[in-house]
Amino acid sequence: MIIPVILAGGSGTRLWPLSRELQPKQMLTLTDNHTMLQNTLLRLAGMAETARPILICNETYGAMVDSQLRDIDMPASAIFLEPVGRNTAPAVAVAALQAVAKNPDALILVLPADHLIQDISAFHAALNLGIGFARQGGLVTFGIVPDRPETGYGYIRKGQPIQIDKNPGPDNGNSGFSIAEFVEKPDIQTARQYVSSGDYCWNSGMFMFPVSGVLTELRRFVPDIVVACERALAEGRAESDFFYLDHAAFAACPSDSIDYAVMEKTRHGVMIPLNAGWDDVGSWEALWKVGEKDPSGNVVSGDVICVDVENTFVRSESRLVTVLGVRNLAIVETPDAILVSALSNTQGVKQIVDRLKAQKRLETRGHQQPLRSWGSKNDN
Repeated sequence: MIIPVILAGGSGTRLWPLSRELQPKQMLTLTDNHTMLQNTLLRLAGMAETARPILICNETYGAMVDSQLRDIDMPASAIFLEPVGRNTAPAVAVAALQAVAKNPDALILVLPADHLIQDISAFHAALNLGIGFARQGGLVTFGIVPDRPETGYGYIRKGQPIQIDKNPGPDNGNSGFSIAEFVEKPDIQTARQYVSSGDYCWNSGMFMFPVSGVLTELRRFVPDIVVACERALAEGRAESDFFYLDHAAFAACPSDSIDYAVMEKTRHGVMIPLNAGWDDVGSWEALWKVGEKDPSGNVVSGDVICVDVENTFVRSESRLVTVLGVRNLAIVETPDAILVSALSNTQGVKQIVDRLKAQKRLETRGHQQPLRSWGSKNDN
């Protein structure tokens, strides 16, 4: 049995003004008619032995998560609500504790809710290979084969090739590697060296674990996290479709990523390279790159008219937007805010958000009215 564990708690600011604290990017329709969260689950269709998912998010997003899963007729087996954010290691611990109680032989597939994957068949092939390694005790991470030097991602250096000795995945593949090291986000020169060497992949944050195996390693390396999560489950409460983790117990849990807590320390790590059109769509430039372009290289959605415009991203949510005689911009309109930025500088949107927060502007918190892109309907 494979249990998807969807991490849906991020509140990223890099896609402001569309993404807000109360409507983060995983809840928005950005690339097609489904939200990022919905697509994370829909792309698992056709995978054998896949059970109903476990969702983990903060209390603010619980109702949105539940509604969006029902919209695609894919209700969760459990929705755990975190009272405070504590990074990915506690989230994985909670999911593994839930899963192991039901089936100690299960595998969990840990996926962030806000990634784009365009080649579903390649994604499934990598997952099937991961199943084989996980069933023989491997703690699997999926490393993205880089197509450019990127300073915004961490990297994983490949170790020695390793084989599946038993219970091979359906593709009978042999393209796993031991993990030589995790490295932090590099400068541009170092990133170029990583990519040219062919020895590095981007750290995707996607994992396949045997639940018993990952719990063993969590107890070995970060026992305080496991104890805190066990207490948060024991003293939490089920209510309607949700499970509220106990506030005091979870707040006392150390904050750590599964990468630092386990993957950098375990001797059972396996990296599977993934080349499937992956992107974390963490900026407007990223959405321009993956979007469908008109003959002038523009990506346009909503009520937009462009004249003499090239290589520009334009998105309108509530009104007519006209653009004349510009190049290489990102222009994003919502009912209460408009962003105009050089396309190459949209990673810097966080600076705008930080300034708005310092001024206690409500435009960082939420939208005053529903957006065209909020939910499962989109007129792109």
